[in-house]
Formats: sequence, C-alpha cells, structure tokens
Amino acid sequence: MIKKRIIFAGTPQFAVPCLLALLNSKHTVCAVYTQPDRKAGRGRKLQVSPVKSVALEHGINVYQPLNLKEAKTQAQLMALSADLMIVVAYGLLLPKAVLEMPSKGCINVHASLLPRWRGAAPIQRALIAGDTLTGITLMRMDDGLDTGAILKKESCDILPDETGQTLHDRLAQLGAQVLANTIDEIENLPATQQDDSQATYAKKLEKAEAQLDWSEPAIVLERKVRAFNPWPIAQASLFDQTLRIWAALARPSTMTTEPVGRVIRCQRDGIDVVTADGILRLLKVQRAGGKPILVGDFLNAHPEYRLG
Repeated sequence: MIKKRIIFAGTPQFAVPCLLALLNSKHTVCAVYTQPDRKAGRGRKLQVSPVKSVALEHGINVYQPLNLKEAKTQAQLMALSADLMIVVAYGLLLPKAVLEMPSKGCINVHASLLPRWRGAAPIQRALIAGDTLTGITLMRMDDGLDTGAILKKESCDILPDETGQTLHDRLAQLGAQVLANTIDEIENLPATQQDDSQATYAKKLEKAEAQLDWSEPAIVLERKVRAFNPWPIAQASLFDQTLRIWAALARPSTMTTEPVGRVIRCQRDGIDVVTADGILRLLKVQRAGGKPILVGDFLNAHPEYRLG
C-alpha cells in the first residue's frame, strides 16, 4: 500500500462519512473542495456545508470555488499535487482538465447501482420507482454524467417502510464502508464499462412534485410520500387546507363510487383517501405553521373531521 495524497470534494451530509473514512485511513487528505456557503433559514444567514464543518474541525484547507473552469482555480488545484480525488455529492461538474490532474484519477462514490439512476436524485428516484434493491457504486470519473467505468459495487435492500432519509443515511454509511475497504488499492481495481442501454436518469427533485395527484394509484402515492421525506415533503389539499403528508400507507381497493380525492374514512388510525387504484391512508400530517403529528393527534384537535 502506497500512501496517497487525496483531494476530497463533497458538500452535503451524505458525503461526511466518506470524508471521515479517509481521515481515519493511512492516507493524507490534503484539501477539501465544497460548494460556497449559502444563505439559508429564516434569517438568511450564510451556512457552511456539513463537509466544510468537518474539514475545519480537522484543520484541512478548504476551497470553495463557484466552478472549476477558471484557470486560476485549476492552477490552485494542480499545485496540490494530489494522487487521487474522491468526489461524493459535490454538486459541481469536473472539467476534463481537472479529471486529468490527479495522477491516479478521480473516483466518485455514487448512491445507486450504476448504470441505474445516473444523476442528482438516485435515492428518491429508486423509492418512487418501487425498486427493491439499490447500493453504492465506486466509479472512475469521465466527462459524462455518471458514465465512467465501474470499480466496485455493493448492494443493499430497500426496506418496505424506507424513506428518503433512512435510505440516505444507510447508503451514506455503506459508501464510507466501501471506500474504507478499497482506498488502499483503489487504483488497482479492475474497471468495467457501463452498459448504457440499461441506464436510467434520476433527475433533480422539484418542489412541484410534492403535490399529490389522487388520479395516481395508491401505491405510487405511498412511494412518493416516503421518497419526499424529509424534502420536499408530499402535500395535498384536504379539509379546505393544505396538509403536508409525512407518512402514508397504500390500502387495497375497496368497493366505492366516490371520486378520487374524496375522504371516505377519518379515524384515529388514519385518514383514507380514494385514489385511481386503492386507498391511501394518511398516518402523519402537518398543518401550515404546525408540527408533524400523528393523525390521532390531528383529530383530537379537530374532532369535526371524524368520518366513518
């Protein structure tokens, strides 16, 4: 095992376990690249990324360019003389010139079993599609969108009650485990080209997707509720107000002539809404300005909504 100088590029919490795995290895993290601080929250204060916070705690130099296209930025990166660049949910494209700078290349830790779910939201798209299996892929980066040669895959089951948050957390830890187990000899792993004919695209999540459409089957709506937890959170118009839906369960079809979107039952164990195929039982909801609460607590506050 030859000790390597590594540049780490990542931004959100998902990338933190991988950075910690490298910091706990025998290799040297010589720099961290992360996206610029962003304004967030009600006060619109600048907030550092989770990756930046960890890097600063460990005394690592942090770079936050708007992009990696500028000559000055590329010269700065080149001067680091890195053997390897590990990229985990960085959020910026790496130009070809940057991809060629580390002597042993650039490796991406991706949250799907490539070529399935290339793109920005592989975790949520897998849930919405009803996939039962996902995992982590280590990929040698090229100038395409998650199209590089595969170095290592590790799969994991998607649980029946999986949410975007729980799957995110499990895959973040799995990614760190795979990276820790391979980093010593990662440059020697055999590379397998992806089969482009099997590729699917995981487009970025949009807030507009959060609005539930009752003309879809209940099982599809349940998957969306789980996938959109914790962001952007599914929502629906019920009882003359907009409710955010934090948890729901698809129920088998029942004999009903009620139109889609109609509430046919409203009891402590759930609010039943007619869909195109089956019933969606809402289990945890949130009113505007309120906190997420179980339906039983919601009905305690609003007994007038009890039905059937």
